[in-house]
Amino acid sequence: MSDQSTPPDIEKRPPNNNLLFAAVILVIILCAGAFVLLSSDEQPQPIVEVAPTAQPIQEYQTVEEPQPQIEQIEPPAAQPQVERPPTRNVEPAPVVAPLPSLNESDAVVVARIDDYLSDQAMGLLLTDDVIRRAVVFIDNLAKGKVAVKHAPVERPQDGFSVMEGDILTIDPNSYERYTPYVKVFTSMSAAQIVRLYDEYKPLINDAYTEIGYSGDAFNQTLQEAIDLLLDTPEPKGDMPLLRNSVTYQYAYSEWERLPAAQKQLLRMGPENMKKVKVVLRNVQKELDNQ
Repeated sequence: MSDQSTPPDIEKRPPNNNLLFAAVILVIILCAGAFVLLSSDEQPQPIVEVAPTAQPIQEYQTVEEPQPQIEQIEPPAAQPQVERPPTRNVEPAPVVAPLPSLNESDAVVVARIDDYLSDQAMGLLLTDDVIRRAVVFIDNLAKGKVAVKHAPVERPQDGFSVMEGDILTIDPNSYERYTPYVKVFTSMSAAQIVRLYDEYKPLINDAYTEIGYSGDAFNQTLQEAIDLLLDTPEPKGDMPLLRNSVTYQYAYSEWERLPAAQKQLLRMGPENMKKVKVVLRNVQKELDNQ
């Protein structure tokens, strides 16, 4: 039962008998109604006493809001896994610097060759007009000539020597003066030689154009020079000589009639010649595979 005091701002009045009588009648009606409800529902209900001057207080019940229904979404059907080829680690292509002009190429070319040769071998290389020297020298070799003034390497310091006896022959020690040059030539693989050739081919063609050729003609000239050197006969033993005034010539006429380029290869000696020919054949194969 709720007690409610009279508001302070309402003036108290004397009780009214009519109001009391009406309140008593209201209580009796409520009691009778409660009895009827109890008889029909058989459930006890709370008895609410009503004060004569007070209005019943309405109790507000908290209404719970309905929870939203969460729609269950079925997961999508599993897709078949596609086998992918394993990824490969691809190395980035090396950055290739643009080639210098032919007149300014010596420093670049010499530095590039230095990556392959030892300091001792580099000491034999002439470092001025490197590409022009090589082009002119090889062009002459293809024609069977030796362009001494355009040789790309220093000349041997030791002189030519012979052995005098019943037969005049070349002193085997004379072959040794060419051994350092052969070591330079054989210290690089055929693949390295051809790689250098391909790398500086534009400058090589420029140098070849300067002496009257055009296009890619030097490639054919290089092949011809290799073929000529490979055709040099290989002696089986000593090489007899004939003295001709202050010079010497080969005793065998077939050797003496050889082009100067082949006679130069003969003067290197049988062992050095074999080593040079091995490299030349490998270079030729590399060029043919391009």
